[in-house]
Amino acid sequence: MGGFDQVNSPAHYNKPGAQVEAIDAIKAALGDDGFKAYLRGSAMKYIWRCDAKGKMLEDIQKAKWFLTRLEKELG
Repeated sequence: MGGFDQVNSPAHYNKPGAQVEAIDAIKAALGDDGFKAYLRGSAMKYIWRCDAKGKMLEDIQKAKWFLTRLEKELG
């Protein structure tokens, strides 16, 4: 949409003028264990409803993004 990468850096996740992305604020707020649970839950959410919005490939890519981030957190 509009040249934005809806999977890796959706425009609506970057508050204008903010110094930090939403994902980093969530990590800071939840701590390590809470953040890992959030990542797992977010991946599950996108997989669960991937056929409901008419954007299956995009939702699968988003789930993959959360799983990749979880891999980095575990490594």
